Formats: sequence, C-alpha cells, structure tokens
Amino acid sequence: MVFEGKNLVGVDIGTSSIKVIQLRETGKGKVHLVKYGVEPLPPQSIVDGHVMNSSAVVDALAKVFKDLKISYRDVALSISGHSVIIKKLNLPLMKREELEEQIQWEAEQHIPYEISEVEIDYNIIWENPDVGQMDVLLVAAKKEEIQDLVEVVRQARLKPAVVDIDAFAVQNVYELNYGFNPGETIALLNVGASITTVNIVQGAVSQFTRDITNGGNAITEEIQKQLQVSFEEAEAYKAGGRHNSQEMVPQEVDGIISSVVDTLAAEIQRSLDFYMATSSRSEVERIFITGGTSKIGYLRSAIERRSRVPVEPLDPFRRIIFDERHFDPGILKTQAPQATICLGLALRKQKERD
Repeated sequence: MVFEGKNLVGVDIGTSSIKVIQLRETGKGKVHLVKYGVEPLPPQSIVDGHVMNSSAVVDALAKVFKDLKISYRDVALSISGHSVIIKKLNLPLMKREELEEQIQWEAEQHIPYEISEVEIDYNIIWENPDVGQMDVLLVAAKKEEIQDLVEVVRQARLKPAVVDIDAFAVQNVYELNYGFNPGETIALLNVGASITTVNIVQGAVSQFTRDITNGGNAITEEIQKQLQVSFEEAEAYKAGGRHNSQEMVPQEVDGIISSVVDTLAAEIQRSLDFYMATSSRSEVERIFITGGTSKIGYLRSAIERRSRVPVEPLDPFRRIIFDERHFDPGILKTQAPQATICLGLALRKQKERD
C-alpha cells in the first residue's frame, strides 16, 4: 500500500461512546498523537451496529470535535458485526483485470445477501505461479449499514473519506506498534460492548476473521438480571464499584462475571478451532487482546486457559509519541483498550492506493 496525503481523523462510533483521534506522521515513520477524546452515548443509541438514535450520535460527534478544537473534517470510520462478511477465496491464478470481472460472480456464490444490497472490495493476499493458485480476501458490507453511518457523520458536518473494518483497523495498530514476523501466526481480539472481533494474521496477511455477537454488555445484562439493579448500577459493579460511592460490590458479582466471560472465551476458542480445522497454515502462537471489555481480568485468563496460548494486552500507544503536558500517560494507559480501533482509523490517509 502506498500512502499519500495527511492523516484522516479516526472516528470510532461504538455502542457506548464515540472515540476520536487525530495523528500526525513525521519523518522516519514517527507517529505523534495530536488530539484524543471520548464522548459517551446514551444507552441504545447504537444497537448491534445499527444507528438507533441518530440525533444523539450527531450531537455527540459535533460536541467532541468542538471540545477538541479539530477543524479538519475528513474522517475514517469502521463497521463490524453481521453487516460485514469477510471470506478468503482460493482461486485459479489470474491477472488483476480478469479478477475484477470474476469477483462479482464469486461474491454472488459466497455472500448471503443480494449483491445489489452490498458494497464489495477485495485484496490479493497470496499468489503461487508454480501451482497456478491465488488467495483473495473478499469483503462485503451491507450498503444500508454504511449509508446510515455515513449519514449521521455528514449531519455532524464531517466528511467520511474511508469506511474500514474493525478487524483491519486493529491489525494496522498492531503492525505499527509491534511489527509482523513473517513466520509467526497471531490472533488479534477486539472485545467491545456488543461485538468481539477475531482476526488471525500470518506475517502481515489476515487469514481468518470472525465477528462474535457477544461482549461486555452480556456481563452487564446478567448482573442486572441476577441482582435486579439498573443498567448504570450493573455497569458500575462490572467496573469494580459504584461511581462516587464507598458501597461494596456484592459478592455475587465475581461469580456472574466469571461465568459470562467463560462463555465468551468458549466462543472465541471455537473460532480458533474452526481456523485450525480449515487451514493448512501454522498454529496460533500468540494472542493479543484489546477493546473495552478486555480490561476484565477474568477474560484474559479464561482465553489463555482454553487456548493454551499466551494472551497479551495490545498497547495501541506503544510507539505513539505524545506530549505529556497535553496527555496524561496514566489516562492513556487506562483508556488504551478502547482507543485501538480509533487509532487504527486515524492511521488512514487522504489518498491510499495499492
């Protein structure tokens, strides 16, 4: 990929909040943090990736841009969940012009929606002239979901330049901060409020992706159900205590969290097992975890126990340069898991070409 132009502003519209990051890249590959802010959203504003309360999202977007004093309006967005389909296709080796003609037919065979309902993109990830084969990553996203997201962003007087996929935004962050070893296979997990994204990468190439419709909200809902408390109280218990209160967390909370987290870890493991069963490539050697729900300690240990693979937190700010007079290192460390997708989007440029 060849990059030109200045960085877009990364805008991650999540289930519970909007994250915004502006970066500046300088010589020798150095990346500087310019602006970073988080604006909470009212409950049910975004449900399973669908915009349910557009006015709340528009207001929150306008507010965070105003608060951060960001005048640049070109932004990068991302989507995930059921509206996104990612398939790896093994095809006969062909020229790019031939593939351009063939990909529409291939999409019709592998996408469970009418082709007229989706936007399609693809990337060649492997070619072997000796055996006359190639692997192509096919990505399809429902036009309706993209249009809804783009519309609320435009209403906030922003200019959507790129719509990316959550899994690939996380992959960009890993590549910047850690770099890929050509012989190593890793799993990148982003555990959000309602969706967990699994991306298995060998070298710098995504081999398998899956979105699991389970995340931190399942823990909150189970605490609500079992303890008969409000959403806000359940969220506070999940985080370790009530806000602005010395009240102790009920002892049942640990057991509830552990049970729900174990269910999520089992779903993640099924995805890893499916990859191993359908791939001839090497086993996953390391797992990196990010996303707001990844801060729950039980989750990391549960995944590690089931997979028998080391699980490490992914630090999106590991190689990011920032001025400590403007950004508190402690706050960045605390908020790092929620910032990963947004930072990956902020790495995108005005103009990108293959």
